[in-house]
Order: sequence, then C-alpha cells, then structure tokens
Amino acid sequence: MPASAGNRVAVIGAGLSGLAVAARLAAKGKPVHVFEQNAYFGGKATIREQGEFLFDTGPSLFTLPAYVDEVFEACGKGPRDYYHYKELKTLCHYFYEDGLFLKATADKELFGRELENNTKDKAGSLYGFLAHAAEIHRLTEPVFLRKSLHVWKNYLSEDTLRGLLGFSKIDAFASMETVIRRYFKDERVIQLFCRYATYNGSNPYKAPGTLNVIPHLEFGLGAFMPEGGIHAIPKALYALCRDMGVEFTFNARVEGIETKGKKVSGIRVNGSFYPADCVVSNADIWPTYRILMPAEKAPEKTLAQERSSSAFIFYWGMDKEFPELDVHNIFFSQDYKKEFASLFDDLAIAEDPTVYVHISSKICPEHAPKGGENWFVMVNAPQHSGQDWEELKETLRTRILTKLERILNKNLSPHIVNESVLSPADIESQTSSYRGSLYGTSSNNRFAAFLRHPNFSTEIKGLYFCGGSVHPGGGIPLVMASARIVGEMVG
Repeated sequence: MPASAGNRVAVIGAGLSGLAVAARLAAKGKPVHVFEQNAYFGGKATIREQGEFLFDTGPSLFTLPAYVDEVFEACGKGPRDYYHYKELKTLCHYFYEDGLFLKATADKELFGRELENNTKDKAGSLYGFLAHAAEIHRLTEPVFLRKSLHVWKNYLSEDTLRGLLGFSKIDAFASMETVIRRYFKDERVIQLFCRYATYNGSNPYKAPGTLNVIPHLEFGLGAFMPEGGIHAIPKALYALCRDMGVEFTFNARVEGIETKGKKVSGIRVNGSFYPADCVVSNADIWPTYRILMPAEKAPEKTLAQERSSSAFIFYWGMDKEFPELDVHNIFFSQDYKKEFASLFDDLAIAEDPTVYVHISSKICPEHAPKGGENWFVMVNAPQHSGQDWEELKETLRTRILTKLERILNKNLSPHIVNESVLSPADIESQTSSYRGSLYGTSSNNRFAAFLRHPNFSTEIKGLYFCGGSVHPGGGIPLVMASARIVGEMVG
C-alpha cells in the first residue's frame, strides 16, 4: 500500500480525472497545481466551435452521474450549484440495412414491446438479459470501480469477498457475444447489445461477458445529458477546482517526472523545475513512462498490451433538421464480426463501418442555429499505427454519406454547411493518448480488468495515476472512479 505523499501536489493533465483528483486533494487541504499541455481544460471532453455550431469533441453519453456529483460533495459543495443534467427518455435510434428501425427507450417494458413487435425475440428475453446485467453490476461495482485491485487488503473486505464468491456469475470466461446469444436469437438484437463493447474500445467477440454490465448503466440506471452538453462537466469541475484554490498552468508541456531516492521530487515543465511531494499523472500511461520517466523501470507487459480502438469523427454543421433522428443514432454494419476483425486484426476501418450520429442540439438548442443541427458523425477506427488518415478521409466520407443517405433515403450532402474532422492521429497529438486509443488498452481478454496499470507506482513513492488508461478504465464514470481511488490513497 502506498504511503502518505506529503503536501504539495502536481497533477499532469486537466482532463476529467485530473480535474476531479485535483479538487479531491485540495479538499484535503493540499496545495494542488495542475499542468495542462493545451490551452484548455477537459482533455477529450472539450468543445469545438465551428461557425454557428458547437460540438462536444469526444464523449457524448453520460451515465452514473452520481460519480461526478460525489466529487463536489467530497469538497463540501452542492453539485447543482455547478451543473445540471436531464435524463433521456430515448436512449438510441437503431437503423439496419434491411429497413428495421428500433427505438430503444429508457422504459424497459416499452422497449420490450418494441423488440417483440419488430424482431424474433420476446420481451422476456430482454428482461432476463437486463436482470443478469444488473446482477453483474451488483457484484462488480464495489470491487472493480470503488477499490484498487492492486492493494491486497481490499480483497478482505466484505464487498470484495461477495464479488469473488459470485465470480461464476459475471461471465469472465465467456465472450460478450456468447452470453448475449443465451438470451436472444435475432441477429439484429444480438448486434445491438454487442455494440456496448465499443464503450471501452473492445471487441464483443473476444471481450469477457462481464462487460455485459454496460447496458445496465443505460437501461437500469439511466442515460443523461448535462445542460449545455458534455463539456458542462469539465467546466463545472474546473470551476470547483478554482473555488477550492487549485492553481492551473496551461500551455505547459510536462517534460519529465523527477525522482530522488525512489521518491518523486517534482516535475520538469516548460524548462523549469516544479517541486512536489506527490505527482498524479492524468496522462496516458504509455507516454508517462516512455517520455516522462524513460530512465525508470517500466511495466513492460502492461505497456505491451493490445490498445483499444480509436475513432474517426466528422463534425458536420447541417442547415436542416431531421425529425427521424434523436440525440443518439446508430446505423449498423451488415457484418459486425468482420468490422471488429478489421479494427483489431487488420488495423483498418471496415469497408462497411457502423456509423454513430450524435446530435446534441436536439436537447441543447444553443449548439446549432435555428433550423439546423450539429452532427457528430463517428466510426470506430483502429489505433494509429502509421495509416495515412488524410488520404483515407475522403474515402471514408463517401462511404459514410452513401450509407446514411441510403438508409435515411435523403440527400444529405447539400445540407452540410461546414465540416471538420478528428482522426486517430489527431487524438494522439491533442490528448497524448498513445496511438490515439480512446480507452488505453482493450478488454479483449478475460483478465483485462486485472491487467490495467494500478493507480499508484509500486516503485516510486508519491507517484499516482488516474484517467482512462489505468484502473478501472475509460469513460466518464470510470475516470471519475480512478480519481476517487487516488484521492483516497493520497494521505
């Protein structure tokens, strides 16, 4: 177990987890200074202004809001004094090439009837699957999300022992797809629930069935949207940090983590030395070791793990409204297994990729001019490994437009009034995410949860890690969980 790290804290990176851990440590009375390489806070969850349109650049779905709220509560503040959110009644619109349309609602009974009326599956199959997902959450949440898996005493707690006793119930030794097939027989419904593997950048045909917990977060606990969009979350956390006395330096590229006698002594940033008793890296674990600590012993097996998928995103300002679309929309590939093989085996975007269209202006009207919509159009992409993304851009744009226009039976091209893109290479350069992977390592093996880097260094006293590339993983709730774990560890 890591010992007390003293008082002065340097946080590397003002992403969601970096902001949350900074606020938590400031609430403990520690002087905290956050260093961010960009001119803005939020990491992947920033905002993009494009003419009269606003876009959340990265995360688009908000689940487990309590994980964000508790950061404010830990600081003695009221979350609703900083941000507000609303629950989504419609979770997603699903479109298939054979003409099937499914409207997934937060009302499980209503969605059950939707499946029963339009597919080969019965409502009871949905209820059984979601009950199983809820049971996985009950068993794993106290173990995997609330505690470090790398501190032995945590395995002696009542919650952990309960989780270990229920290990056979969490499907760790079967794939997500295998478990989903136990409940559903319609290939389109199976595809719908397999897509939740993409929430942590993994392959549903290889990732453990434990990840079938993810649908429970939406159907069981709810999906939400902050007022003002996802960027309202880092904006609120930044305001909280300032109220707690946290200092920030932007345009500050950290060049190294300094140690003395196997204890951190500070960081080098913009050519200067900043002394610190505790350093928390919110940067991706790979550059943290390879760039910031090249002389220190690195966890080679951890760094060599398969990376998660990335994304290629088009931000389209549309001069027209599309009532058949909702906030979240999925246009499925006809061969899902081939799509994931392309991503992870061939390191390529499939010829027929699944397309995700997020339109925040549906409930945040200030994100688009009247009569228009802001389309965040994303396809899953492989890790950046030398692909010529600029060359691929036009080919991909054509494939996406052809697919959307065919399924919607509408001519979309004339309504795109402005456009920008974000490639895996851009994600890597702008967020220091190694190879542009959105979630650090993938979860494409049964032991993935145990193989993520711990939230503390076993070699260097006073060095901690938070964010999507370490335990427990990526996504808003999980990076909030990592901030909580570090906040509790630092004495």
